[in-house]
Formats: sequence, structure tokens, C-alpha cells
Amino acid sequence: IAAYQIELDDRKITFLDTPGHAAFTAMRARGANLTDVVVLVVAADDGVMPTTVEAINHAKAASATIVVALNKIDLHHDLNKIYGQLTEQGLTPSGDWGGDTDVIKTSATTGEGIDELLAHLATLSEVLEIKADPMIPATGTVVEAERSGRVGNVARVLVQEGTLKAGQVIVCGSGHGRVRSMKDDCGKGVRQAGPSTPVEITGLSDLPDAGDKFFVLKSAKRAKEIAEEIGSL
Repeated sequence: IAAYQIELDDRKITFLDTPGHAAFTAMRARGANLTDVVVLVVAADDGVMPTTVEAINHAKAASATIVVALNKIDLHHDLNKIYGQLTEQGLTPSGDWGGDTDVIKTSATTGEGIDELLAHLATLSEVLEIKADPMIPATGTVVEAERSGRVGNVARVLVQEGTLKAGQVIVCGSGHGRVRSMKDDCGKGVRQAGPSTPVEITGLSDLPDAGDKFFVLKSAKRAKEIAEEIGSL
């Protein structure tokens, strides 16, 4: 699944991965609208690139809080140049630069700054009061979907409110059905998924599109009617 969940102490942090290549504009736009905090990854040896500017614009359009992960900090870089580029895009770094955009220096090779980044995101969730209700009927969004010759229609979704349970009736885009199986981001079977949890589900009558919403209903008949209405639009 292009979404991954890690545990930090007693908290869970979910990352929704969107690629940086120019061909994936729509995916970055969806990602910005699915998240509460955008982690903008900037390579220290490259600086702000055209795709970085595009990602910044998507994040601003979604009114998401932006944190910059300055990756490859172990390589040769010009920090003042990069900070100047970020400032030009309205992301003035905090600290000596006097802005309000937090920049965490990281290295995927050495692991530098990763723990600091995770701790920072966990703290932000409290500061921004990011909350969801696990007790209401589940709703969420499709991250990606595909048709499998072995198990049929497969949707990888992010639960955003409520708790999704195996066996529940859902409408997902133009598809409907009972959730036949659920797997977590590691491919392990699970029986339920709470808010901010990415899962892969099967059992849908039709293949949804990335970005489609899903929601739980009590009636299979009503779910079919709603799915048919959506499919006819």
C-alpha cells in the first residue's frame, strides 16, 4: 500500500507516499488533500526543484501544515541557498531565519534526523488538535485500486473516521459489497481498522478510482442502489 503506519511510543503515525516525478501531479494533489501535515522532502544536494514547487502549491491549496524534511544532509549542500529557495516559495524556515516553517535535517542513508522528524510530527498532532472518532461508521478514501485475477477487485484505502470492520457493507465509488478481507500495510490480515489506518480490502462489485470515498451502510440493498447511482453519473 502506498501508505505506511509506524508506532512511536503509544502513538501511530501514518505516511501517505506520493512520488516526486512530474508525471504524478494528480497523485500529489490527492495526497495533499488526504493528509493533515505535508512532509515536503527536499534533497539537500538538489534544493527546491520544479516538482517541489508543485507539491508546495498542492499543500497550500489543501491548507495543510507543511514540514520540510531536508534529506541527504550527509552530502555536500548549501544551506543558505536552500533556505532562500524555500523563502521564495513562502516557506521561510524557523529559527535564525525568523519564519514559521520547521525544517528537519535528515539522511535516509545514515538515519540522521529521522527520530526527530517522527517526534516532531507526533507533537504537531497535539498542537493542531488532530482528532477522529473511532466509534462512528467508517468513512475514508481510496489511495489506489486494481483488479486481481485471484481475489477480484482490490482497493487500498485510508480510513479517516470511524472503524472499518471485516464483513461490513460499504459503498466505494461505483462499487459496493461486504468487506471480504482486510490486510494492513505489511500484508497481515486484520479484522478492523481505525482512523488513520491504511488497509487493503476485497469484496467490491466494481473497481473504484483513486480518490473515491467509501462509507459503511447497514443495508446491502441500499448500498447497491447508491453505487448504481454513482456509476450512472
